[in-house]
Amino acid sequence: MTMTGLTLVSPPHSTSSLQSFSRNDTVFQCQSHRISFSHLPGNKVARKRWIVVWSKLSGYEEAMRIRKLREAQSRVKIKKRAPLRPGSISPPLPVPDHIPRPSYVGTTQSPVLSDMCQVHDSEGISGMRAVCQLVARALELAGTLVRPSVTTKEIDKAVHSMIIEAGAYPSQLGFCGFPKSISTSVNECVCHGIPDSRQLQNGDIITVDIAVFLNGYHGTASKTFICGQVNELVQRLVQVTEGCLERGISACKDGALYRRIGKRISEYAERYDFSLFERFVGHGIGSILHSEPLILHHRNDKPGRMVEGQTFTIGPTLTMGSSECVTWDDGWTIVTSDGSRAVKFEHTVLITKTGVEVLTKL
Repeated sequence: MTMTGLTLVSPPHSTSSLQSFSRNDTVFQCQSHRISFSHLPGNKVARKRWIVVWSKLSGYEEAMRIRKLREAQSRVKIKKRAPLRPGSISPPLPVPDHIPRPSYVGTTQSPVLSDMCQVHDSEGISGMRAVCQLVARALELAGTLVRPSVTTKEIDKAVHSMIIEAGAYPSQLGFCGFPKSISTSVNECVCHGIPDSRQLQNGDIITVDIAVFLNGYHGTASKTFICGQVNELVQRLVQVTEGCLERGISACKDGALYRRIGKRISEYAERYDFSLFERFVGHGIGSILHSEPLILHHRNDKPGRMVEGQTFTIGPTLTMGSSECVTWDDGWTIVTSDGSRAVKFEHTVLITKTGVEVLTKL
């Protein structure tokens, strides 16, 4: 980690002061020097002036600030957050018979990952835009419901109703036997949380993951929402994870190497001293829910280049603790081994000739 900017050596007969400030999550250092000219020819009056120099700092200083904040909070006696516990799970919600279902519905076997990179013509792109915009609206609806005392199954029910009213099918419902229409991962749950009777509490975070099947195409996105008030560390974790997603997306364009995505995400996460889950990846998506390419969110040597018309997902997941995970007995819910909170943001993107289009963004 390096500091970028100007380095200034104070000249003789000068005094200096140093202060830091932040703007738009960027740390700046401002150093001012008052220079005295006490030996001027011709008996001229001595002059004084200020020279102000600023330099832009890397995320290293911010990482150190976060680390000190963690240490300070660990010394303060606060009420320990109770670990996540499963609630009761209600039966799957019904889907009208006239709504087309993906081929895997009704089976419990895991579909084989397709090795086909999904590249679309103009008709396919239109289909992907339509389904992804429905995903984005459903995710927005879920966010409006996040508040203390609301249960995750209530969020699932509301989103389910919106999806079927649009004539679409919730892609997660029935996938390898998954019993709900969305997944809701609370606090230390990394992914695949099953909506249940547990009420959200002030200070919780919840990642809502939504996938939809409409007119033969799948789209998916996820976002972590804050319930009530959380501390500064959790707020920063959420902000940095979303920043990782933005930087991963910025690496995308026709002809770009897939591994550029993981490089940019890793660089940003490391600046803030957060852990990146390497086992959870993005994937190709379209008429098939999961296909190649697998999008690694960490540094890697994966070969291959992006192609115009291609669609896939990017979804980095970060934690402020260990990236080790355990799976509950339900076979789905994955939580951090040390109980630290996890945050995820995901979009479906379309590679274009000049760059990338984020399909699941309103």
